Amino acid sequence: MNFVFISPQFPDTYWHFCAALRDRGVTVLGIGDTPYDYISGELKDALTEYYYAPSLEDYEQVFRAVAYFSWKYGKIDWLESNNEYWLSQDARLRDDFNITTGASAAQMAKWQSKAEMKPLYAAGKVPTAHQQRVSSLDAAEEFAAKVGYPLFAKPEKGVGSGGACKIADAEALTSFFAQGVDEPYVLEEYVTGDICSYEAILDSNCEPLFENQCEFPPSMAEVVEKQLDVAYHARPVVDPKLAKLGRAAAKSFGLKNRFVHMEFFRLTEDKPGLGSVGDYVGLEVNVRPPGGYTPDMLNFAHSADVYRIWADMVCYDTSHQPVSDDLYYCVYVGRRDCHEYVHSEAEIFERYGNAICMSGRMADALSDDLCNQMYMARVKSEDERHEYESFIMEQR
Repeated sequence: MNFVFISPQFPDTYWHFCAALRDRGVTVLGIGDTPYDYISGELKDALTEYYYAPSLEDYEQVFRAVAYFSWKYGKIDWLESNNEYWLSQDARLRDDFNITTGASAAQMAKWQSKAEMKPLYAAGKVPTAHQQRVSSLDAAEEFAAKVGYPLFAKPEKGVGSGGACKIADAEALTSFFAQGVDEPYVLEEYVTGDICSYEAILDSNCEPLFENQCEFPPSMAEVVEKQLDVAYHARPVVDPKLAKLGRAAAKSFGLKNRFVHMEFFRLTEDKPGLGSVGDYVGLEVNVRPPGGYTPDMLNFAHSADVYRIWADMVCYDTSHQPVSDDLYYCVYVGRRDCHEYVHSEAEIFERYGNAICMSGRMADALSDDLCNQMYMARVKSEDERHEYESFIMEQR
């Protein structure tokens, strides 16, 4: 099997995907915008060959790289980046090289459009907030008159929390449009709830080979806007109600042979037409792994190896990995360079050294959402989780 992995050097832990494929006898061919001498030794060992493309934004450069690999190694069987930023380009390359193991450009466009998601959610009977595409203030005011304030605005196609904002009232809505909307946006009724995610590695029948639940701050847009610290965690067990909706969405969206990250609201107050406190409401579906080092959090929470489960899916359409009952809360805490903290890094390791499983600097490209310095630990209880978060985030 010939597998082209786009941008395997970012995030820096993605070499694990390549190594897991290599260990299954796959010819792993990397295309990245980092010169070969600067990629990690682990990635070099995992790849059969690496092609340096100075700009992955330049489609012709990436096309030539895939064409070269096709000429040298034969038909390309798979092509993926597992990275939100490159998903559309991945799909275009699959179309151009007749690679049928992943989504086409037309399918990917539907999956990445927050408006096109709505009928797919409906087909799976997954409740979602009312939404409308908007291109003018008049249309936005008409929508606001139907659902009331506050509203939530976000790019119809976007990465992370970029461009998303809460609109409190009519004055804020007018101000939003006065700034100029230079890309398609959607407006949604505002939902009060906790943000939870459902992660899954799905086989060719859209059935999960692995499942996880993460819980996030109520508004990542507010985290970025106010430069707040961030804490989120992977849970040891998935709520059956969330698993049911995640599986239904996987079927109705037609998600197969993919690592996916679906976001939901868990209502903290009753919402007529949507549900009661504790019910889940579909927010958006992301057809790639969760961002940053979250795949590693899933490993630590479940004593698993999602990289190898994913590679099993690619190669065998099933998982050959053992299922462990050694389960944890895996907690991510991020701190920002702009703040001063009560407890030093030395104090953090003195107190939690046995629990910390990963720490370090976050890449600049991810630091708006995930802060500059991160500490990841696994603990056994909610009380331990809260204590860990509070200790690291306490500011002067």
